[in-house]
Amino acid sequence: MKEFHASQTLRLRVPNEAIPIEHYLRQPQRLVQAITDPRRIEVLSDGLYRLSLRPLQFFGISIEPTADLRVWSLADGTLRLESVACRVKGPEYLSFVNDSFGMALQGTLTPQRQATYTELQGQADLKIRLELPPPIRFMPASVLDRTGKTFLGGILGTIKHRIERQLVEDYRAWVATTHRQPQVSPQGAMQGRTVQG
Repeated sequence: MKEFHASQTLRLRVPNEAIPIEHYLRQPQRLVQAITDPRRIEVLSDGLYRLSLRPLQFFGISIEPTADLRVWSLADGTLRLESVACRVKGPEYLSFVNDSFGMALQGTLTPQRQATYTELQGQADLKIRLELPPPIRFMPASVLDRTGKTFLGGILGTIKHRIERQLVEDYRAWVATTHRQPQVSPQGAMQGRTVQG
């Protein structure tokens, strides 16, 4: 049995908008959609999502990990994420991998409000445990560790990059649509209404 581990941090300054980002972060589905392609997400229940990663190459073997993620927000606006189940699709001769495969993903995203911006501070830890097939199992431990860390670091790096690129854009779009919602006047005409955060 072999275990691989990688961590990633995030510090992202988000300009303050009319509605504080803490309100946006109370909608976990928005973060889930920001970290991956929305076509690869299945909503299982409130706060529980199945995320299918694109096929990945690991020691020359193509695998497609699937993880069930629980996402929730705390009273201070911190968003938490953890994996609660996982599977891996791969070649038939590696069907034994699912018997030993385990993945643990934990992450936090905490807003720190300043005068003109809010800094999002994030931390993610990813561990994978699996039984390696015989040819790979006999590779030097240093090669296995370096390759495993690079592999996991790539996954976390992709998530970080998508958050940096997608989250601010989605937050601004959400503020724009939430801040100006149509309201029917007593005469029946539509007019804009400013929503206070």
